[in-house]
Amino acid sequence: MKKIPSFTVNHDDLLRGIYVSRQDVIGQEIVTTFDIRTKLPNREPVMNTAEIHTIEHLAATFLRNHETAADQTIYFGPMGCMTGFYLITKELDLARVIKIVRELFEQIANWQEPIPGAKMEECGNYSFMDLEKAKAAAKHFVTSEWQHEYHYL
Repeated sequence: MKKIPSFTVNHDDLLRGIYVSRQDVIGQEIVTTFDIRTKLPNREPVMNTAEIHTIEHLAATFLRNHETAADQTIYFGPMGCMTGFYLITKELDLARVIKIVRELFEQIANWQEPIPGAKMEECGNYSFMDLEKAKAAAKHFVTSEWQHEYHYL
């Protein structure tokens, strides 16, 4: 099989940041997949599943309620390697996504309310959350320097 483009990026050199991973034309729309890399691959401990799950709940709620991102958000979810997230949007460019993601992670870092969707009837694994680790991961990401192109060390 042909190697997919994301596997051609040397992850040992990949830096923390937000990258345009790919763009696809679907009908009349351009759909962009953003790589939100919160951890340095193969150099930092990955996030655990409970903190990723918490970030996913908070991010999905934030994005689908955001004044400009709500109608453009298609998907937000974790990377299998647990070093970040994918955000799939339509009609949002990198500059706008950087601003929205900064707002998102600042909100998570300061979250003081119950986790949205964390009740038995709302989630298939509702008790598997870790708000404190999610807040710490979000704070670490927000206060770190970000790259926005696939630059290497």
